[in-house]
Amino acid sequence: MSSDTPSYTYEQAGVSIDAGNRLVKAIGPLVKATMRPGTDGEIGGFGGFFDPKAAGYKDPLLVAGNDGVGTKLKLAIDTDRHDTVGIDLVAMCVNDLIVQGAEPLFFLDYFATGKLENGVAERVIAGIAEGCKEAGCALIGGETAEMPGMYAAGDYDLAGFCVGAVERGEQLTGERVAPGHILLGLASSGVHSNGFSLVRRLAEDKGWKLDRPALFDQDKLLIETLLEPTRIYVKTLLPLVRDGLIDAMAHITGGGLLENIPRVLPEGAHAEVEADGWDQPGLMAFLQAQGNIEPGEMARTFNCGVGMVLAVAPSKVELVRSRLEDAGEQVLAVGRIVEGDKGCTVRGSQGTWSAKDDWEAVHLG
Repeated sequence: MSSDTPSYTYEQAGVSIDAGNRLVKAIGPLVKATMRPGTDGEIGGFGGFFDPKAAGYKDPLLVAGNDGVGTKLKLAIDTDRHDTVGIDLVAMCVNDLIVQGAEPLFFLDYFATGKLENGVAERVIAGIAEGCKEAGCALIGGETAEMPGMYAAGDYDLAGFCVGAVERGEQLTGERVAPGHILLGLASSGVHSNGFSLVRRLAEDKGWKLDRPALFDQDKLLIETLLEPTRIYVKTLLPLVRDGLIDAMAHITGGGLLENIPRVLPEGAHAEVEADGWDQPGLMAFLQAQGNIEPGEMARTFNCGVGMVLAVAPSKVELVRSRLEDAGEQVLAVGRIVEGDKGCTVRGSQGTWSAKDDWEAVHLG
């Protein structure tokens, strides 16, 4: 090479291979702490192995899902609170698997940023590892992408990928749901990970003091209530699913109650939700009041205090309620299944709203 020509390096272009290697070494103990039967406990290869037979399955169907955290990440970045968004990432994926009747087995993450800051990345991945432990699944690999010019300084994005299993014939498809089934809800831990574009817009327009105690909970800062991690329901629900006590479940994410419940209903089954059947959490009431949000908009944007909805045969309701409460869940009376077009109607003192089976929300009055 000519001595007059400068020698370029990858690090000068903004990518540090050494920083990536240090991160892999630092997170090794976090990954090993999530190991479970079926995994080998090592990272650093080109892929991760999982043995379903070693996990106790005889004839498993594999169920896969992926998700992100949405603009909740931006709120975490802006306030330098990175420790729990990894739990949100895992929760959004594993809660989608349990509604199929599947046990989450292993998880992979994707962390992308403009410049790798190991302190931040380690905090995020520690949260992912904690979420995996809560869900009983193994963190067997992932990807850390350092991409200069793609992200603003300090910004990063997350994606998660999870694979679960259910024995053939035991999967939940909603086909057992029929008129007469009772809808029970499991309380959410807050906003979870949907609706944050609206939350952030309200925070900006209303000038919220995020570092002050919340008006509805003086024991917590407002930012703490907003970033409360998404509740993971796997360990409380899986035993009931395996005992055949639950016929369908809906994870209440984007689209809220109105648009998620119909996704697990068969033709001829219509969900009637009684919105006055449970107390509106203080955070939800705060958001509604601050934004003067119409009840119908609340029902299709936020979880309204219900993170998961279960369809249960009437004869099993009290047993299901008892076992879930013993496991630490707050069980809510949500509604019932009636005969009618596949869809959902939410009724309350403030009006009635309905979603058709194509999930198009319609205000009825």
